Amino acid sequence: MFSYHVVFPRFVVCLVSIISAIPLLATTNVTIQGADSLTVTLDTSGDYTVSVISPAWKFAGKTGVPVNNLYSTSGVDTMGPYREISFDFQAAGARHGAIRAYFNQKVVLFTLSNPSDAPNIVTFPSFSQYPKVLGHVNYAGMFGFPTFFGYAEDSPWVFFDPDANTFVVSPVTHAMVASTAWGPNAELNSGLSPKIATLPAGFSQQTMLVIENGINRAFDTWGHAMTDLHGKTRPANDGDVTLNRVGYWTDAGSTYYYSTEAGMDYSGTLSAIKRDFDKRGVSLGYLQLDSWFYPKGAGADWIDHNDGIYQYLAAPFLFPATLANFQHGMSTSLVTHSRWIDPTSPYRQLYRMSGNVSTDSRFWDEVANYLVISGVKTYEQDWLYNRAQTDFNLTDPEAFLDNMSKSLAAQNITIQYCMPSGRHFLQSAGYNNVTSIRVSEDRFDHTRWRSFLYASRLASALGVYPFADVMMSVETDNLLLSTLSAGPVGVGDRIGAFSPANLLRAVRADGVIVKPDVPLTPIDVSFLNDSRNLQAPIVASTYSDFGTLRTNYIFAYPQAANTLATFRLADAGVTQPAYLFDGRGGTGRVVDPQEMLNLPIADGYIYQVAAPIGLSGMAIIGDTGQFVTMGKKRVSSLTDDGIVHLTVTFAKGDGVHTIEGYSPYEPIASVVSGNAGTMVYDPATKRFKLPLMAGRDGTAAVNILRMPASLAPVSEVPRGSGDTRKGLPPTAKH
Repeated sequence: MFSYHVVFPRFVVCLVSIISAIPLLATTNVTIQGADSLTVTLDTSGDYTVSVISPAWKFAGKTGVPVNNLYSTSGVDTMGPYREISFDFQAAGARHGAIRAYFNQKVVLFTLSNPSDAPNIVTFPSFSQYPKVLGHVNYAGMFGFPTFFGYAEDSPWVFFDPDANTFVVSPVTHAMVASTAWGPNAELNSGLSPKIATLPAGFSQQTMLVIENGINRAFDTWGHAMTDLHGKTRPANDGDVTLNRVGYWTDAGSTYYYSTEAGMDYSGTLSAIKRDFDKRGVSLGYLQLDSWFYPKGAGADWIDHNDGIYQYLAAPFLFPATLANFQHGMSTSLVTHSRWIDPTSPYRQLYRMSGNVSTDSRFWDEVANYLVISGVKTYEQDWLYNRAQTDFNLTDPEAFLDNMSKSLAAQNITIQYCMPSGRHFLQSAGYNNVTSIRVSEDRFDHTRWRSFLYASRLASALGVYPFADVMMSVETDNLLLSTLSAGPVGVGDRIGAFSPANLLRAVRADGVIVKPDVPLTPIDVSFLNDSRNLQAPIVASTYSDFGTLRTNYIFAYPQAANTLATFRLADAGVTQPAYLFDGRGGTGRVVDPQEMLNLPIADGYIYQVAAPIGLSGMAIIGDTGQFVTMGKKRVSSLTDDGIVHLTVTFAKGDGVHTIEGYSPYEPIASVVSGNAGTMVYDPATKRFKLPLMAGRDGTAAVNILRMPASLAPVSEVPRGSGDTRKGLPPTAKH
């Protein structure tokens, strides 16, 4: 990845076919079309424009010198079919440029390369004209902190108008040294950091422009384009042990960070934690070992808080029988933390170093081999923002992360980035085994919520799951938010103090997290409000998708004195009438997606479940014993063809789970598999409860039918349900 013997980076020119390459030497300009009437024009003077009709936006820039050898090319790459203009020009050496417009989305890819060694003085694109007086969001500093008023060179730049029309400018390649910045005359420039003086022959840099209707939609289009171009397989939300099961964390903010239980050593403390989970009926998925577990500094002392790694091995004082033996005895997977390499470490003589880390593949092979024999499933690279960095040059930052990913992937070990900057978020798009990223500071609590939610938007766009960090299981609000993140859930309670009742709202008895499909992120209205500094409550949403039925989960909390959450369900992506269930108070009502809601926030936050009303006229709220009532680790399937067909999954140790729903009339349930108790219907609230128990295969499947129309009052027959008051619809089966 850090060899420059080809013109284009490995993951960009993945052409399935080249349809045509037409020289345009006799023309003074060339125009190509992209998606939705997007138009790109380049003329021989070096002026280029990108225009769209909806919204009516235009972007314009210039190379500053004439261009020649204009070509119009069509093809297909990993993002889809495109049309491209390519050209040459002279600017302190020979340069080659290309502008690619895609047919399937409003995405434009800019490429600048140099056939021979050249100074890094050309920026492409450089937009002197672009939509102005817009709101924006950037991600600056440690953990990708969101800012609506500043600009960070290593962040994607996201701009939006009052109607949420959005454009994104972002580097695609070489994120570790890329730079987006303002020019001297307010040009919007994207290229490489000016700290890089010279570019080698064959070097190429790419930038992406994305235009979308909707802020969250723009994030998703941009993020999927990034991972498509890099060829990343985006992980499932249960793609490794940290994403699938609850873990115990010993990092800063947890009970046992550089501390043990009274009268116990570390091995004894960790063993007692595991026994405590077993005793309380929750299976522990993994243990995280923080920086205390390895020797640090010149004294090779595990208790050293301040210095770098002396040797990346479990401290013999803590694990005299080796980490592998400890893990085998525990029968629990491990997640291990890592810092930077100390100046006194023997690694500095054994391996190639850059800054405070190693870029040597042999070092990373050694680390990966040690971890795999020790039962480690995920490696956490911490201190990325400052201490765990290479020298700043063209090759080393990528070599560090490339070799880390490659060696660990060879041992099926996934990676979590901690203390990342915007560069690391972007760079993660190139690595299949980077599955999670810390998006808030140490010890998750209410003060972290804002940055957590906005940085989760950046992470999830790029196919990596946000981690909130450790909390205590008794903290219902923090545990709820962590579960809604769709990322890792980690607790750090004292032995004997954790709340199994609370934790079992987030996970099943086997420790599997019952989570939404995608991370919880702020809705467009919140981006707009915060860009104007209105201090309105933040409203965020996520969902469980069952085809035509999508259950939305909505969380809102106040940032200041304003405690009224104002939004429509349509703002959260809801497209059909829904039963809006209060996850804290237990009340609910039918809501149209366009209805303006004004929900007062009491006691810190509100949590609502928007259950879609299907063809049957009913809505399935789900298992209200879980935070995520329709999480697919609990409700594995749901359809509604006039009859609701529902399958619930149980873990070993699970007892009865009750499914709740809305129906304008008393429904009838028939058991397909497993066991069911008596359905209870409340005609006042129009809600039903159906207790279910697992069959031999660990599931229970039921059909829920509406009352035959001949027995239902006319006022209770739902409109548009297909019921003609002649009984069940033709597709219904008993």
